[in-house]
Amino acid sequence: MQKINVAIKNMGFDDKKTSLLKKEYIKALKDDYFQKVISSIDMPEETLMKYTSKLEEYSNELKNCEHCSNLLECKNKVEGFLYVASKGENNIIFSYEACKYKRKLLEETAYYNNVYLIDIPKEIKSASMKAIYKDDTARIEVIKWLKEFIDDYNKNKKIRGLYLSGNFGCGKTYLIAALFNELAKKGVRSAIIYWPEYLRDLKSSFNEGFGEKLEYIQKISLLLIDDIGAENTTTWCRDEILGPILQYRMQEQLPTFFTSNLTMDDLEKHFSICNGNVDVVKARRIIERIKQLSIYKQMISKNRRN
Repeated sequence: MQKINVAIKNMGFDDKKTSLLKKEYIKALKDDYFQKVISSIDMPEETLMKYTSKLEEYSNELKNCEHCSNLLECKNKVEGFLYVASKGENNIIFSYEACKYKRKLLEETAYYNNVYLIDIPKEIKSASMKAIYKDDTARIEVIKWLKEFIDDYNKNKKIRGLYLSGNFGCGKTYLIAALFNELAKKGVRSAIIYWPEYLRDLKSSFNEGFGEKLEYIQKISLLLIDDIGAENTTTWCRDEILGPILQYRMQEQLPTFFTSNLTMDDLEKHFSICNGNVDVVKARRIIERIKQLSIYKQMISKNRRN
């Protein structure tokens, strides 16, 4: 104990601070996990004492981890991570490390990085072919098509995507996201963009990143334009944004998917009216490109958002 007192005095602490620091450190030493932590660091006591509270946090989290059997039971400050201490040159360095359960989860979901999302609900990110509901016969034809696409894509990267129309909440986006996630496990990169929000995002990035955002969507291996027809039609979004995206993807034969509450005929009407003007020719040109890129299917199913 004399060693501790001398060290603290040399550090410039007054007697009151010395007493408090010593008291806290001695109290912490009564915990077996705390002793285990400081033994693993192997530094002088005068250094260890300066980090008593942080070392206690490390020892408490270590205790939590040793009695934990899955991520749902995690009691640490940052779920799935352990606050750890390591020996520096003249100090102690603190950082977070993923536990074995978190590492396993990160490995299993690493394919998520292959799917680029813009304004898409959280549940869509984890969409899975295994979790698709098959209790509605109206969905069977589409599910069968998705499975065939996965098999065909492995043999031929230049095949047509899907234009899936249907009622609100029937799971159109989820189904295609499940397909993308399945292919993402094999390293296929894709993007799911909520079309109205993507257009708003482009408008706000005219001075920075506009070209890169547009080019990325044009060239991505698989693309889902989600909820097309829900946007306010303007000549800019139809002729300057959507048209070039579709044209490029058509030329490069890149599979392109669409979801909409509108049928193909209704979508053509939607695109024909811009700012009060009617332009049937330009609307038809957009529809023809969509037909070149995708196969049309309609799915009227249960609203699963209720």
